[in-house]
Amino acid sequence: MTSAAPTDRSELRRSLLAARRAFAATPAFRAAEHALREALAPLLEQLEPELLGVYWPLAGEFDPGALRCPRALPFARRDPAQMQFRRWDGAAPTAQDECGIAASTGTVAVPDVVLVPCVGFTREGFRLGYGGGYFDRWLAEHPGVTTIGLAWSGAETHFSVEAHDHALTLILTERELIAPD
Repeated sequence: MTSAAPTDRSELRRSLLAARRAFAATPAFRAAEHALREALAPLLEQLEPELLGVYWPLAGEFDPGALRCPRALPFARRDPAQMQFRRWDGAAPTAQDECGIAASTGTVAVPDVVLVPCVGFTREGFRLGYGGGYFDRWLAEHPGVTTIGLAWSGAETHFSVEAHDHALTLILTERELIAPD
């Protein structure tokens, strides 16, 4: 989706989000969703999560949809900036977190496998998110959790890794599974 990677993370994020919006408006988007869903199912069967951390999809993100395992949704607070997962029954959420994203009102829980949305990603397993640092802080507090970044292949990019960045266990796109060293 992007050719040359801007050096500034905010500029890179804007560029990737614009490219994702354009991609989501094409017929190729539906095929990519299908391919990613088909690749995710056997991966989750292999990992056998006891509790799967998912996310409520924003525009152009992959929708993890109706997965058949116990799930939890993130709930973000702005002050102090933190995130926790809450058990989710799969019904349409009636609550929103402090960032305005649909959230569950279930009990707080720690998933053993977490699906992480990626605005951008590197082949080394680092992700570029929306810039709030919520997932990075959560991952720092839960280092043993298996993390799977979900991204569109066109979101692969390059950026300088910063001290707060945490590499993901795996990254899955509609084209491939990336297992960073």
